[in-house]
Amino acid sequence: MRIPLPELFCTRMEQMLQQEYESFLQGYEQAAWHGLRVNPLKVDPARFVAISPFELHPVPWCNLGFYYSGVGRPGKHPYHAAGLYYLQEPSAMAVAEALDVQPGDVVLDLCAAPGGKSTQIAAALQGQGLLVANEIHPTRAKALSENIERLGVTNAIVTNETPERLAARFHHAFDRILVDAPCSGEGMFRKLPEACDDWSLAKVAQCHAMQCEILQAAAQMLKPGGTLVYSTCTFAPEENEQTVEVFLADHPGFTLVPTPHREQFRPGQADWAKRPDNRLSLSARLWPHHLRGEGHFIAKMVKQQADPSDEPTFTDNSRRSPRKKGAAKPAISREESIAAWRLFAENTVIGAWEKTNDSDAFTLFGEQLYYLPPAAPNLDGLKVLRPGWHLGTMKKNRFEPSHALALALSADQCMYTADFHADDPLLLRYLRGESLPHEAKNGWTLIRVDTFSLGWAKQSDRQLKNHYPKGLRWL
Repeated sequence: MRIPLPELFCTRMEQMLQQEYESFLQGYEQAAWHGLRVNPLKVDPARFVAISPFELHPVPWCNLGFYYSGVGRPGKHPYHAAGLYYLQEPSAMAVAEALDVQPGDVVLDLCAAPGGKSTQIAAALQGQGLLVANEIHPTRAKALSENIERLGVTNAIVTNETPERLAARFHHAFDRILVDAPCSGEGMFRKLPEACDDWSLAKVAQCHAMQCEILQAAAQMLKPGGTLVYSTCTFAPEENEQTVEVFLADHPGFTLVPTPHREQFRPGQADWAKRPDNRLSLSARLWPHHLRGEGHFIAKMVKQQADPSDEPTFTDNSRRSPRKKGAAKPAISREESIAAWRLFAENTVIGAWEKTNDSDAFTLFGEQLYYLPPAAPNLDGLKVLRPGWHLGTMKKNRFEPSHALALALSADQCMYTADFHADDPLLLRYLRGESLPHEAKNGWTLIRVDTFSLGWAKQSDRQLKNHYPKGLRWL
């Protein structure tokens, strides 16, 4: 059954596609493609393919991406809870690929929720450098933070700010910036038919204006020589070629460069700009009637070197701890918190001690103890949801480890573990929040599924008392 598309949308698409229009429309009679991206921070892709309960087929433009099919619900599998993969639309995987992130880079994902592209960037960083993942909408920023946590990312900061406020703070600070801009969502009509009801020509125009403003802020934050990738999930030229056209006119120091994997994609259309510009053919359009994915647009731009005196810098680069708005003064000091963490680490975890040997990197965020990434800037005054690796909560006279700590530990980094197979009924009970019968030495115990970290329990009196977060428990 064909999705009922907005009439004005169809009229415009017919004018754009001409002889390809019927083929484009026929695509709406087919089911959307579904994909997952393996998380190499947790599992080698070859091993995941070997143990996957789903039938997998490679996504051509992402070596970590797979189409999945078969029985089961990938979002309700213990491997998903353990962060072994992220469910992501296949075309969307091409965006972070175009950014070409290298280990050690300082990267900004400016419109980051729900976190698919942020976690893909984090995988490319390999635990080195810094990722600042920002989302302006508080509810979506919370989902972003949860996905950063689930995939075991330790070198990310999650902010809830406007692009303009970040630009005022971070001048020429990032090696690479991704702007996966808010858009009219036309490319998702097949996947999310309800998006048709929210579409209008007025929304397209509104999104274009917003996109131009976001790119303006991004340009200020990119280092000379840095890379900016702009993307949308819409077909509208006004939001794609014309937005890039406006940006390049306002920023002559930027050069449009070829988008990777061009053999799978179609070029951007120079004659869809207000003034035809052959450079726009270096951008890429992902059409659902030409590939196994939904609609996307990608433009990759490089900022030319500026005057040598214009040094890239974070404004006020002292690494002061962020303050949680409205939080009362903690009952325990930062120094006492660090001592409590180190006592816990010496008795419970292996390796995490060495990862947190910089005393200046610890910060108390309310009662929560975090470890800031090495490249972290001063965050004071910004809305911060996650200022780094969440180690745990300071309780009176004790340290309680966080879920983020559990999910970032590898199979050999905890002294006490309890292991279950993915299909073990006891594991389902754990995910539901139940305590489990277990004979072992008392203390904090890492629950693992097929050797992959899943969460904490505390061994006491022949049972594992459940510490899986209440908000994540399965019904």
